[in-house]
Amino acid sequence: MAEAFCPDCKRSTEVVFDHSAGDTVCLECGLVLEAHSIDETSEWRTFANESADNDPVRVGGPSNPLLTDGGLSTVISKPNGAQGDFLSSSLGRWQNRGSNPDRSLILAFRTIANMADRLGLVATIKDRANEIYKKVEDLKSIRGRNQDAILAACLYIACRQEDRPRTVKEICSVANGATKKEIGRAKEYIVKQLEVEMGQSMEMGTIHAGDFLRRFCSHLGMSNQAVKAAQEAVHKSEELDIRRSPISIAAAVIYMITQLSEEKKPLRDISLATGVAEGTIRNSYKDLYPYAARIIPASFAKEQDLKNLCSP
Repeated sequence: MAEAFCPDCKRSTEVVFDHSAGDTVCLECGLVLEAHSIDETSEWRTFANESADNDPVRVGGPSNPLLTDGGLSTVISKPNGAQGDFLSSSLGRWQNRGSNPDRSLILAFRTIANMADRLGLVATIKDRANEIYKKVEDLKSIRGRNQDAILAACLYIACRQEDRPRTVKEICSVANGATKKEIGRAKEYIVKQLEVEMGQSMEMGTIHAGDFLRRFCSHLGMSNQAVKAAQEAVHKSEELDIRRSPISIAAAVIYMITQLSEEKKPLRDISLATGVAEGTIRNSYKDLYPYAARIIPASFAKEQDLKNLCSP
């Protein structure tokens, strides 16, 4: 039993909580120490129709400002008991026959959420992707286009804008069959349509090799020391005039670092972890090789150790 200080008893006494009135009462003198308290504990009453459904939750999801009714409309669930089967099923059929202007949006948002969950993306990226799709859908210009590619492109743009970029290949792996080329075309189309609507260029965020490096290193199971060396090497490589994509540079740096460490990784494994072709990694490595002494930290590899790097 809980205790609290009672001003009448002038000492700490045992108290009891009256749940019906919300009062905290001293057991010794009966003084109400606190009135109309709010019980913040879970409410475990069930409001299900039958005993087969024991879900104690009786609230809906959060409101969604992108939907017409805020996403707070009533949904008649399927009957699961003997009583009221006819009434519930009839009401459910009539509700399904009614026109719901947000039905396509809800399905699209659900697809975006599934893709984001499979990639381990945070809620802010999901919300941004939903906003982008809503803007494009309001323009009524995506009818007849590949819906899966459009949704994947919205997620790709959202990742870029939230400074958590993903490669097109990573997006493609969860895009329900949409190809890289289709996603790329959809991305260009969405950006063009929104730029025309806004009357200004659309901010996409700058991609750096360091944005992908830690994730690639994690896929390869590299040590913390090797990861830190790769991050420093990538940071220094940005000072060089190497005209390669950030993803290719990240893959080439990883290939270079793993050659100098005890955890040597074959080029094929690096290609699978980064999604960059082996030939592309070789070409990027060839561009970085002359600057190895400049970009690789001395604390990780000395100048004589750099001779162990294979010649491109």
